[in-house]
Amino acid sequence: MSKIFNDLIIDLDSNLEDKLQDLMPNHNGYRILKQSIDARSRKKSPQFVYSVEIAETHETLSRKEFPLEKMNPQGLKPIIVGSGPAGLFCALRLVERGIPCLLFERGSQAEERMMGINQFWRYGKLNPRNNVCFGEGGAGLYSDGKLITRIKSPHIPYVLRRLVDFGAPEEIEYLSNPHVGSDRLRRVIPKLRQYLIACGCEIYFNTQVREILTSSNQQIKGVKTEQGQEFYSPTVVLATGHSAEDMLYHLHDLGVTLEGKSYAIGLRVEHPQSTINQIQFRNYAQHPKLGSANYKVTFHDQKNNVGVYSFCMCPGGYILSSGTEEEGLVCNGMSNYRRNSPWANSALVVSIDHEKLFGRDLFGGLNFRRDLERKAKQLVQSAGGDKQLPAQKLTDFLDERQGSSQLLSTSSPSGAIATRLDQLMPSFLRSRLQAGIGEFHKQMKGFISPEAQLFAIESRTSCPIRVVRNHETLESLSHPGLYPAGEGAGYAGGITSAACDGVNIAEAIVNRWI
Repeated sequence: MSKIFNDLIIDLDSNLEDKLQDLMPNHNGYRILKQSIDARSRKKSPQFVYSVEIAETHETLSRKEFPLEKMNPQGLKPIIVGSGPAGLFCALRLVERGIPCLLFERGSQAEERMMGINQFWRYGKLNPRNNVCFGEGGAGLYSDGKLITRIKSPHIPYVLRRLVDFGAPEEIEYLSNPHVGSDRLRRVIPKLRQYLIACGCEIYFNTQVREILTSSNQQIKGVKTEQGQEFYSPTVVLATGHSAEDMLYHLHDLGVTLEGKSYAIGLRVEHPQSTINQIQFRNYAQHPKLGSANYKVTFHDQKNNVGVYSFCMCPGGYILSSGTEEEGLVCNGMSNYRRNSPWANSALVVSIDHEKLFGRDLFGGLNFRRDLERKAKQLVQSAGGDKQLPAQKLTDFLDERQGSSQLLSTSSPSGAIATRLDQLMPSFLRSRLQAGIGEFHKQMKGFISPEAQLFAIESRTSCPIRVVRNHETLESLSHPGLYPAGEGAGYAGGITSAACDGVNIAEAIVNRWI
């Protein structure tokens, strides 16, 4: 019978195979269950930490499978709105359960979507249907493909395995900080799409759902598209993402139960990757086994009960302009699989307590977000720019000064223009962000650096509104048959959690039929 060894420590200049040979000289292969890097000690080199399953001499480690019972489809096909992680994995789970479905996406396929995004980055021509937030793959397609999650879902292994099946690197199943890379994720999504179609999923691209159709008793009947076509089903999964504001207003008009949700907003910081490597790995920063270092920093303001933290950290990455409307600017980050850009970036955000700041104003958080995005665009225009991201050196932001008009080099394909981000941020956000950055410097000596630069505005961390659903059936509290899913509904915070939520929704639909 195979044996599992946890917490195996491997030094930088050692290798795992030698360690396993010492533990079980006659083993017949092994499987890595978990791999992480421990670089906390200031006195010794970083170390790799493994959990490994080792096969006995006459044993073979079998691939873990996820057998699913096939259902007999009943009635009209479920409708899914949105092809981000939640929508795609809901569709995947349904077809693997033998249930064909309809999937609607306002944007294009991933291949066409990328062409529109390149036009935006290069020339500032925004396509409101194909951008970093809308289109096949959702916002996650352009955010590094990070699969780190804090949720404890039984569906995580299933999600990771299916991504590997469609071309993601196998290591995502065991790395402590797994990521696919935006470049590879663009090859994974088309294979997933082809599989869905082969299994009976009808996909409608460039087809925005404008209306959710309901009966007089608020029972779901189907959807109506922008072309005026109506598709009928008593089951509609709403997976439209954190930026589909038009759908949120439509749900409000329908009387769907909504509530304001706390979220976070801030700026994105960029350092030379070599600086982060030196901070994290010290004298071993150039070791070939270590690659690009990442980080996670947090600070809790006890007096005001406000959190400041890093989010979506992208080692060896790029800062992207990722807005969805002409009047506003948004920034985000991504990395390719090799994480070999000379820069590292991360969001630095402040928690926004909906109840404290907006009270009963349901759309208060959404309006606050939109106002800051539009002010960011106005800053760029006032400085004589058009497509650039507004930026300020980190030290100038902390000192609240104009500083030099000469910015540092940046990874952003849209470029950057010098602005006063300290004047863009409301005083309560600015002061808390400044205090948090000061604490981050204590945690990571060298974080505050003349080589660091800030960009605005990091405002799409999550949706400021939640579409409230029943905890057991996962249906809308007010509209039976409507299944809010993923980030846009307020039930996820990243690729993995959104995908798992999509699987949860699919299983809830299956359970309704059993």
